[in-house]
Amino acid sequence: MHPDSVDVTVPDAVTIHDVTQGEEMSSTKTDSENALPTTEAEIDELRQEIDRLDAEILAAIQRRSEVSQLIGRTRMASGGPRMVHSREMKVLDRFSSLGQEGHTLAMLLLRLGRGRLGR
Repeated sequence: MHPDSVDVTVPDAVTIHDVTQGEEMSSTKTDSENALPTTEAEIDELRQEIDRLDAEILAAIQRRSEVSQLIGRTRMASGGPRMVHSREMKVLDRFSSLGQEGHTLAMLLLRLGRGRLGR
């Protein structure tokens, strides 16, 4: 192995959680599908996939923020608190599998979902 190279292990099976249906799907890839890209065209394909995933993530975050803000307004209109600490702790816990970056991501999502606190 070249001194500057990195050994990357890719799992044979990947489990994906379908957030729209709450179902778990399993996808098994062959060794050839797990092979590192060797051409610029293959890298470009992967970049296009990242762009598509980014678009999906952005749409999901925007929808999550809208729903969260609606819940907050509804709770306040009925005399309840806008935020529920125990609920926010559950969100933080859900992202803990990603480590410190997951905690940071969860905090950003919570902040986006709160909207402007003065409203």
